[in-house]
Amino acid sequence: MATSFPSFEHLVLSRPFPFVTHVQMNRPNQRNALNDKIWKELGDAFEFLSTDPDCRSIVLSGAGKCFCSGIDLKSAASGLLMNVEGDEEVDVARKARYARDKIKLYQKYFTAIEECPKPVIVAIHGACFGAGIDMITACDIRYASRDAAFCIKEVDIGLAADVGTLNRLPKIVGNEGLTRELAYTARVFNAEQALNYGLLSKVLANYEEVLAASLNLANEIASKSPVAVQGTKLTLNYSRDHSVRDSLEFVANWNQSQLLSDDVAKSAMAAIAKQDIPVYSKL
Repeated sequence: MATSFPSFEHLVLSRPFPFVTHVQMNRPNQRNALNDKIWKELGDAFEFLSTDPDCRSIVLSGAGKCFCSGIDLKSAASGLLMNVEGDEEVDVARKARYARDKIKLYQKYFTAIEECPKPVIVAIHGACFGAGIDMITACDIRYASRDAAFCIKEVDIGLAADVGTLNRLPKIVGNEGLTRELAYTARVFNAEQALNYGLLSKVLANYEEVLAASLNLANEIASKSPVAVQGTKLTLNYSRDHSVRDSLEFVANWNQSQLLSDDVAKSAMAAIAKQDIPVYSKL
């Protein structure tokens, strides 16, 4: 029996193909702006999916006219400062500690996407601003429709981006100068520019096409050995942040047990017999 999904207020989870989970942000009237509730729900959803044996790949999208317009400024202001702003009895150190704890919590919710061992494909359309960029940089693969627009918006609201963009984006695209230009200016750039920049893997005509392509890719990934795919993601994440020597040691230690999986024997037999990809056990 397939695992049932937890219920969320601002997320819709579905299973369009076996072992494929579609996570859709569902605040269309607010352009999927991130308030405390949906931010926490994203973290909770990806923590749940990381151990769900019926999930092997994930597509993340946004309902309505755009993927994500960024932080819900009204909610963020009240959530970050509601307990300390204007309170003369709370000194600057305590206000700062409170703010830091909130930032770390927001970071944790997006890091749950990155640390989920199942590959995450994000289907982007319309605006992807501010925290939307933070979110997509925590994903594995980024597809977008031609109308997608991107902006590292934080400097325009008096902030340095603090939930992942400045940390992950340079490692994704490898162009530090352009990253700095976009972060310093909050200039909007389009899907073709994002593709040339290396942020995107593919640009499609419209939302329907980008979602269909993302789900089809997720379905292809889900047909592979979950032992192999999840080990690959974990190794790639480790490799990005460590030296070649250290990452070689990591994958040797990882695979000393994973090579004993039944998936290796099944895959080898299928290849020798020139058969289709075998059916793999849940993981």
